[in-house]
Amino acid sequence: MDFSLTMEQEILRKSVRDFAEKEIKPKARELDEREEFSYETCRAMGELGLFGMFVSEEYAGQGLDYISYIIAVEEIARIDGSHAATIAAGNSLGIGPLYYYGNEEQKRKYLPKLCSGEMLWGFGLTEPNAGSDAGNTQTQAVLDGNEWVINGSKIFITNASTDITAGVTVLARTGIREAGKKELSCILVETGTRGFEARPMHGKLMWRASNTSELYFDDCRVPEDNRLGPQGEGFHQMLGTLDGGRLSIGAMGLGGAQGCFEMARRYATQRVQFGKPIASFQVNSFKLADMAMEIELARLLLYKACWLRDNHKPYAKEAAMAKLYCSEVMYRCANHAVQLHGGYGLMKEYDVERFYRDQKLLEIGEGTSEIQRLVISRLIGVI
Repeated sequence: MDFSLTMEQEILRKSVRDFAEKEIKPKARELDEREEFSYETCRAMGELGLFGMFVSEEYAGQGLDYISYIIAVEEIARIDGSHAATIAAGNSLGIGPLYYYGNEEQKRKYLPKLCSGEMLWGFGLTEPNAGSDAGNTQTQAVLDGNEWVINGSKIFITNASTDITAGVTVLARTGIREAGKKELSCILVETGTRGFEARPMHGKLMWRASNTSELYFDDCRVPEDNRLGPQGEGFHQMLGTLDGGRLSIGAMGLGGAQGCFEMARRYATQRVQFGKPIASFQVNSFKLADMAMEIELARLLLYKACWLRDNHKPYAKEAAMAKLYCSEVMYRCANHAVQLHGGYGLMKEYDVERFYRDQKLLEIGEGTSEIQRLVISRLIGVI
């Protein structure tokens, strides 16, 4: 068993870490406060090659393995969750379905500009009444001649209403199968299509500098050729997309936990009470020890899941485990970090306050912690 990273992966980690420290960290707090999506840093992340990392060079991607992509998300999340969300959603949810399920024409049309970061793409899955129960999708697409007519709405969709969003992949009901079961298909809808509107959402607790959107479809017409893959394969495409997306959410949890640990360790070794650094008191040193241990365990689990994916082995169970564990490790690390900062941890001038807020989404997005436990239970054969 070899747990070492390749030289290329180590170089990637250092370059992304340096970029995040120099380009994102100085702006993250202010962007969060203003709820502002930064086109400047998004463009810079594209220039660094952080979009389309696992896409082959044939379509202007980086042609890297999935572990490399996860390392990049981890390092961005170590500094800021909002920017990590832009990268994670841009790759796993935006680019991923087009790359894995699109036809040659669709790939040639969309992937080059998405991989360069010039454009973003959303994944329209969640609805007001279809969250954990994604199969309850109410958005409907009816074939009228050679066009799909789409009606419905989506909510909490990342990267879907920026000035550089090229479009969205929409999960919609396209028919009824035997025994009344819904037929679901994925359809591509470009920004600017008549009958389609994307509205940014504000007032968020977390990821305030990432773009989150509501989508509305009112007799929205797109060509029949905009279907992604075979008709009726939307549910399977969604599940496959979520498996990969769970690894990127796991990377956000791992990177965020690492950031919390480093902030807590630094503060605890500098803060003096009763004549000693507070890190020297056992009650605090044990918190830091627990954080370090759980981060190490989370990294091993997440990287193993990525290794399985890269080696074309089943990884759905490990992806669910990694997403669940990394998310909850960040919760515990953020909680400890705020506690170690005391009253200062509650103030916006300390980044740990932002990390504490950002963490909560990880237990909800891409399948809640409860749904992950349900998925794992099924995959180990107990329900």
